[in-house]
Amino acid sequence: MFALDVAAHTGPWRLRHPGEKALLALGLLGCAVILPTWPGAALAGSAAALLLVGPARVPVPVLLRAARMPALFIATSALPLLVSVHSPTRLGWNPAGVGVAVTTTGRAAAALLCLLLFSATTPLSDVLPRLVRLGVPSAVTEVAALTYRMLFLLVDSVRAVREAQAARLGYRTWRTTYRSLAGQAGAIFVRAFTRARRLEEGLAVRGYTGSLAVQVEVRRLSPPFVVATVALLTAIVTLTVLSGGRWR
Repeated sequence: MFALDVAAHTGPWRLRHPGEKALLALGLLGCAVILPTWPGAALAGSAAALLLVGPARVPVPVLLRAARMPALFIATSALPLLVSVHSPTRLGWNPAGVGVAVTTTGRAAAALLCLLLFSATTPLSDVLPRLVRLGVPSAVTEVAALTYRMLFLLVDSVRAVREAQAARLGYRTWRTTYRSLAGQAGAIFVRAFTRARRLEEGLAVRGYTGSLAVQVEVRRLSPPFVVATVALLTAIVTLTVLSGGRWR
């Protein structure tokens, strides 16, 4: 299981209703996307970060590990905004792009923190069954659940195959490394295909009719949590409006 999933299953917000956490995280996400970068998106991102390391008690190393690749994508996406193309073979510095790059990077970073606030506190197994009650087709949620489950199986398979290859000195040289990677891809494909076929046969034997019956644990909404969330979102919007942030 990934570290982010472990944090979601073991954190203090594990037993809270997913709707509460969705209201908080998606509300902050809306502020980060709609409000001006300064101070609206900055306030939303800061609030999400403080909630993650504070009440949610998500370990900082887990957050850094989960945000590593998205942050790299954000940084590389902002670099083209800093250059201008004068000719097919000539690039130059674009002073006007600095502000756009900073605005885009800040808004994207704030949105990333808001999404991490939800994913690091809410297991997917709590969300998918409740989406059916909101009108999402059961086929969509079941495919998502099966894909989520198969992802862990594939990761375990990759780890097992890689350890077996390393024990046989499969990564000693560049030539053996390329050969091992090619064999690893073939082995993982065969394992994934076999597991998928066995899963299909198992569902057919158990009389699968198009939907899986899942028992959903009853959880009550916490009025204080909802009120505090609305107050936080209102405060962010109010401070942004009073500060006269530029809407761009």
